[in-house]
Amino acid sequence: MQTRLHRWAAADAGRRFDDLFNFVHDPATLIMAFDRVAGNRGSNTPGVDGLTVVGVEELIGVPGFLDDLRTALRDGSFRPLPVRERKIPKPGGSGKVRRLGIPTLADRVVQAALKLVLEPIFETGFEPVSYGFRPRRRPHDAIAEIHHFGTRGYRWVLDADIEAAFDNLSHSFVMDRVRARVKDKRALALVKAFLKAGVLTELGEQRNTHTGTPQGGILSPLIFNIALSALDEHVMTSWMDGGAMSTPGKRTYRRSRGRPTWRITRYADDFVILVHGSREDTEALREDLARVLATMGLRLSPAKTQVVHMSDGFSFLGFRIRWKRKRGTNKWYVYTFIDARPVRTLKAKIRALTHKTSQWDLASTLTRLGQIMRGWANYFKHAVAKRTFSKLDDFTFWRLAHLLRARHGWSWGQLRRHLTAATGRWQIAADGVEFFRIEKVAVSRYTYRGNKIPTPWPATA
Repeated sequence: MQTRLHRWAAADAGRRFDDLFNFVHDPATLIMAFDRVAGNRGSNTPGVDGLTVVGVEELIGVPGFLDDLRTALRDGSFRPLPVRERKIPKPGGSGKVRRLGIPTLADRVVQAALKLVLEPIFETGFEPVSYGFRPRRRPHDAIAEIHHFGTRGYRWVLDADIEAAFDNLSHSFVMDRVRARVKDKRALALVKAFLKAGVLTELGEQRNTHTGTPQGGILSPLIFNIALSALDEHVMTSWMDGGAMSTPGKRTYRRSRGRPTWRITRYADDFVILVHGSREDTEALREDLARVLATMGLRLSPAKTQVVHMSDGFSFLGFRIRWKRKRGTNKWYVYTFIDARPVRTLKAKIRALTHKTSQWDLASTLTRLGQIMRGWANYFKHAVAKRTFSKLDDFTFWRLAHLLRARHGWSWGQLRRHLTAATGRWQIAADGVEFFRIEKVAVSRYTYRGNKIPTPWPATA
């Protein structure tokens, strides 16, 4: 079903799809949607009705739950409930919080079903410069694209931040973008109902939602990408077939006449625009983008949006990207480092796990440390990371050493005797679980995939 929808949408860019609602409440779609919801990490975080996946499986039964949900969708009695607000601190220790909206289990399943149906249609119109929350695309693809163009003269950067993007997105703008490809009134009504569902705050107050799409909803990233694709199209118009920047030759000709070229790289609400030109050209783009975002109900954050030269460096998706001279030479390259903030965040997690008063046994502590550090290293292993990995390795080892000394009352000599392995090297292990050495993770350059990233759905039979 998804493959057919994707092919039809790709074959006719102006086609508006009708009769999608029947796909949404199709039993196969709902079963797949429930499986995806149940597989999410937050599957047992309840919404306002208190129902979780485990509760459905034990008390109601999945077939009965989905049958009732399908009946409610078909007879028009289904109504989304308000999302449960949960505030979590933003990373970096700024003291600011991010508002998440947790839908009920039934709403999550319907949102997942809607996403299964709508995503293959809208994916055909998304620009290749958008990487966030799209199938088979990763943050590393966005970083690789910045590196690729940064090495080719795009040295001025508009490092943009949209202020409260998910909270302020215009519903009317979103619905206009959805209607451009969807004609089915019942499917449209369902999308609008989720936008207008409201929020139950942590204080128990119900608040209407006149703008925005809640972070935490399964459908929200797709809705946001549908809206922000208008920004991608505006910036990349000149790169399309026949445009002033559509070929390398045309871009070279523009620059030879003193005119700039530019390219956007976007990951959800985070984006940068790389400019092959001057600071003034980049400032002009900033004003142009502000006007485009205003039509969506959004605005750039004055405090966080900045124009920088790549030689000064900028942060994006946890990485620090900078054009600098290679040590011992006169050659300059674009380097991708690990930003300071994710290092601080990881150290805070390590400190919490290795506190001297921790009640966890050593094997459990080593297991959890390994899980956290392995995932962190796999994300950052494509950066210039070897020195950072080595320092984190030392930091974690000595945190564990101090923990063991405090727990057992050992002197340094006793600690050394207990931790010296048969090889003569220090080793921390318990019950077959060894201390994970993050410095042993291989560091490699991520391959830039450009426009070659495939979708999950074959374009041709």
